[in-house]
Amino acid sequence: MTSRHPRHARHPAPRPALLLGACCAALVLAPLPLAGQAPAAAPPTAPITLARAIEMAQEQGRLARSARATLEAARFREDAFSSRLLPQLSLAGTLPRYDRAIIPVVQPDGTTLFRPLDQTDARMTATVSQRLPTGGDLYVSSSLATLSVTGEQGIRTWSSTPVSIGLRHDIFRPNTTGLDRRERPVISELAEREYRQAREDVAVQTAMRFFDLYAARVALDNAVTNAAVNDTLYTLNSGRYEVGRIAENDLLQSELALLRSRTGLDGARLEYDRALAALRLALGLAPDAPLEITVTPDIPDYPVDTARAVAEALRNSSNVSEVALRQMQARRRVTEARLNNGFGATVEASVGFNATASQFDLAYRNLLEARHVAVTVEIPLVQWGAASATVQAARADQRAIEAQGEVSLEQTAQDAHFAALQLSQARRLLALSAKADTVGAKRFEVAYNRYVIGRITMDNLYLSQSEKDAALRQYVDALRAYWVAHYRLRQITLFDFEKGEPIR
Repeated sequence: MTSRHPRHARHPAPRPALLLGACCAALVLAPLPLAGQAPAAAPPTAPITLARAIEMAQEQGRLARSARATLEAARFREDAFSSRLLPQLSLAGTLPRYDRAIIPVVQPDGTTLFRPLDQTDARMTATVSQRLPTGGDLYVSSSLATLSVTGEQGIRTWSSTPVSIGLRHDIFRPNTTGLDRRERPVISELAEREYRQAREDVAVQTAMRFFDLYAARVALDNAVTNAAVNDTLYTLNSGRYEVGRIAENDLLQSELALLRSRTGLDGARLEYDRALAALRLALGLAPDAPLEITVTPDIPDYPVDTARAVAEALRNSSNVSEVALRQMQARRRVTEARLNNGFGATVEASVGFNATASQFDLAYRNLLEARHVAVTVEIPLVQWGAASATVQAARADQRAIEAQGEVSLEQTAQDAHFAALQLSQARRLLALSAKADTVGAKRFEVAYNRYVIGRITMDNLYLSQSEKDAALRQYVDALRAYWVAHYRLRQITLFDFEKGEPIR
């Protein structure tokens, strides 16, 4: 791990005669707690680091909860699919059905008379079915039915089928069960990878919000310091103007700098409040929850090889699983288009026992063997090219998806390549900006002290102040860019380069 000394307040130390005025001005201009202090109405809390903020966001943040719910839904769908491949027990029936109507009845002499009918029937069937790997269904069923007719020729009868074993199977049709079974592992892998990638996306978003708040806090601290220093300078310049040591133009310039610093302080306060609310939202905290952050000086230093980044991205990224799934589904649609538009048949066969009687206790005696065999054939004769066009359309879609998959994989490799380069560049820029921040703060301190003793002009003083502020912003931006690049590389590759292992 490489480290940089923690950033202290870098405003110059005014001379003792001016220190009291600067402190009083700071109290007047900035009567609010600085970042790092909890609101007065809430108890103070321990400051949280970036790692802790990401952990909180991944545990209780709204985006993380949504990602977990999505993964749970995918897992439940996988469980449901696996359960449907096991034997299924079902109970169905009609309890009861009642009909009252006048119906036509054909007489023995060929005439038709209309007779009233009052009929009640009921049926109950229990079935155990098993989906076959080849796509058919094997089942065992048992049923009982009763029929009751009232009127001049009223009857009541029972019919039972104690056991019936049957098979239903399509021939020359797509095996949807087999196709689904081949897709399920890819779908499950995609869901797991998307969840891990969503967690890393939460880490990226949290890092951005975290350093937004840090930047706002640093800017607020700097705005308070600048307002205090400019107020002290204005007081000093007012005294010099009264004794004729500076011109009125210099006094007006000093007053303008003071007004600008106060305006900047108001804007810094608003930006700090906005960044604080945004981080609370990302962490899943209440709008009024106390929140304090701290930035540790430790920066992880590990080698990042672009070739390794590309290899890990093509091995772990959810885009790889998504491309594989889309290509598999495209091949399935071609198979379905080819088989669903050609010759097909369905075979149904069953064997069992049944009986009928006028009384319930006699319906299971004197069982007779029952057989059923049916072959249903579907042969398209004239389709005017519809079948061929459907197949060709599916194959064209397949080629399009394959081309899109190649582009997606190439884009994934490119993203990983440049993410690795960006992290290396961000590390170098962070080191340079840290040095520039130190130099800028020191330069302003020297310029301030030289101006107080009258050795430099006011223009040089305010120029050094502007450069100091710019160097500070550049350092904070570089620190933010480094950590965002660190977590973005993890998100793209799903690989922890610091530990040298995939993210699980």
